[in-house]
Amino acid sequence: MKGIAEFEAVVAAANLPGAVALITDSKDTRYVHVSGMADAVNGVPMREDTLFQIASMTKALTSVAVLQLVERGKLDLDAPVGAILPELAEPQVLDGFGEDGGAILRPASTPVTLRHLLLHTSGCGYTFMNADLLRHAMASGKMAAGKRASLDLPLLFDPGTQWQYGVGIDWAGLAVEAVTGMTLGELFEKEITGPLGMTQTRFRAEWDADAAQVHVREGDGFKTQGMVLGGGEYHNGGGGLSSTAGDYARFLRMILRGGELDGVRVLSPEMAQIARVDALPEHLSAGEMTTAMPSFASAFNPLPDQRGGWTLGGFLVNTETGPAGRSPGSLHWAGIFNCYYWIDTERDFAGVVLAQIAPFADPGVLDSFAALERMACANA
Repeated sequence: MKGIAEFEAVVAAANLPGAVALITDSKDTRYVHVSGMADAVNGVPMREDTLFQIASMTKALTSVAVLQLVERGKLDLDAPVGAILPELAEPQVLDGFGEDGGAILRPASTPVTLRHLLLHTSGCGYTFMNADLLRHAMASGKMAAGKRASLDLPLLFDPGTQWQYGVGIDWAGLAVEAVTGMTLGELFEKEITGPLGMTQTRFRAEWDADAAQVHVREGDGFKTQGMVLGGGEYHNGGGGLSSTAGDYARFLRMILRGGELDGVRVLSPEMAQIARVDALPEHLSAGEMTTAMPSFASAFNPLPDQRGGWTLGGFLVNTETGPAGRSPGSLHWAGIFNCYYWIDTERDFAGVVLAQIAPFADPGVLDSFAALERMACANA
């Protein structure tokens, strides 16, 4: 495969604790790279099947679960979701703070729908990205990671009026649980990960010593932080899964193949197409990430100088050729600890880079991700 030496040189220059990278087409894996340590402090080597917290790469699986239930008539994309989730029946919008420091809230002008939640147009935000929401969450005692109450925050704008990355797909996962009577993990095993043979992809409360640890740069080396996203009070459909590169590649191949893998159909051809097509109103643009907690996530724009679309399947869409060469209409997203993937449906390949380092948008991982994509494009 052309470009391997260039890619490996970029990874070496990135000074990462460790990484696994993979390129696949709709039939099979075409390239795998493994380097460094899963735990650079304790000297645990990286393996091809090392577990990573894939965080927001969970969103695509939750979105697929919603689309399955929409097709079966159990969920409605455009009905007020408050009928299923009473906490969203009368949403409030955060309109700043009064002279006494208290939050100014007003009723939202329109109901929240599942479509809003999936497209990140609901007004639901992330505290680590928005200073006002962070201030309100801290004042109201709702900053506890993994707690169900951490979702009970006001909207940042009226539903449908803006794009803002946030906890909307966490709420969509709770809607899945409400109408099925199953936990999200049980639903995934029955309808997505089980049928696709993704045996290592699940919500985990405990983190094994040989799994990839979250690292932070410290001088010329690293320290580790004991953060586990999958073991809270609820199954976090926006970011709670852990997985391996090989497991997630099976999900990517299913998307490339229009909803089917190895004779097992997860999405109908019609729903698979819906999952892959930009559904964001054209006057809105997706993808740009701000930060209120730079030690956790750096500000990042994955599609500079172009409009980003978003699909009901949980994917960012580049509407023009991507920065590293992916075709217009390709799909992409990431996980907070520097995990990234893209899916180029036009040229039938996809790729994933998994690392575990904070903050998000680590320049070395981003350089490695771009180099992997350039290699894939050169061999398409």
